[in-house]
Amino acid sequence: MFRRTPRILAATLAVAALALGACAEKTTETPTASGSPAGGAFPVTVGSLTLEQRPEKIISLAPTATEMLFAVGAGPQVVAVDDQSNHPADAPKTDLSGYQPNAEAIAAKNPDLVVLSDDRNKIVDQLAALKIPVYLTPAAQTLDDTYQQITDLGVLTGNATAGADVVQRMKDDIAKIVAEVPQRVQAPTYFHELGPELYTVTSKTFIGSIYSLAGLENIADAADADGKSGGYPQLSQEMIVAANPDFVFLSDVKCCQQSAATVSARSGWAGINAVREGQIVELDDDVASRWGPRVVDLLRAIVDATTKAEK
Repeated sequence: MFRRTPRILAATLAVAALALGACAEKTTETPTASGSPAGGAFPVTVGSLTLEQRPEKIISLAPTATEMLFAVGAGPQVVAVDDQSNHPADAPKTDLSGYQPNAEAIAAKNPDLVVLSDDRNKIVDQLAALKIPVYLTPAAQTLDDTYQQITDLGVLTGNATAGADVVQRMKDDIAKIVAEVPQRVQAPTYFHELGPELYTVTSKTFIGSIYSLAGLENIADAADADGKSGGYPQLSQEMIVAANPDFVFLSDVKCCQQSAATVSARSGWAGINAVREGQIVELDDDVASRWGPRVVDLLRAIVDATTKAEK
């Protein structure tokens, strides 16, 4: 996901909802002469993409992909990232756009691998015509999708072992955090705010699945029972007040200047449990909207906030 305003957010979510069903492609490592997995050896194949040599000039046009590339140790190979990639801080940020990708601008940097989150403007075909390899990292629906993308990027960049290590650390960290979730007679309820227009997520989305790991109940699930919103319904203020969530999680702090104070001041919200008990949690917008390695940080923030309130 990218930096959002309310109107751009709605359009972005609509596109993301269509992409959520796409699972990451399986990885096939080319055997070495000894018959063992190639690891850092080339050529390597991931899905339909084969790289004959280790890429040394990678362009990432998706913030989550940028985080994954640096996490697996491919940072020195990344020569340019899009204008929304802001983590890590030393990523080589440019004016290239993932929203409106320009084949000529991309080709001018002479990349040997381009990583995208989706195929906007039929950019994949345009780059294919220029003989530029492309790997897609579509919005994840499950943690397994995240793990697969990290694994694939490790293989494609010659950092297979590091990629596997990142995935294992994530699994171990998530297991430890989940083990800390207390056994409850009744699950606390929550509202996750994507923007001040009150778009949210259901449990069927990637973000919603993280809250499920934390043992919380989503007030938005009933609003998308027919699935027409693709897991991203827009709730009314009246609906939220009536649902009376125990927690409100804000992922629109940086983009839209929302805070515990602005939520508490909303008309009719003073009686909501989350407001009365001071259980409005300000998340990091970027961490809460990406499906890369920092999803561990998101889960930690959620579990810490909810368990702290119960002490």
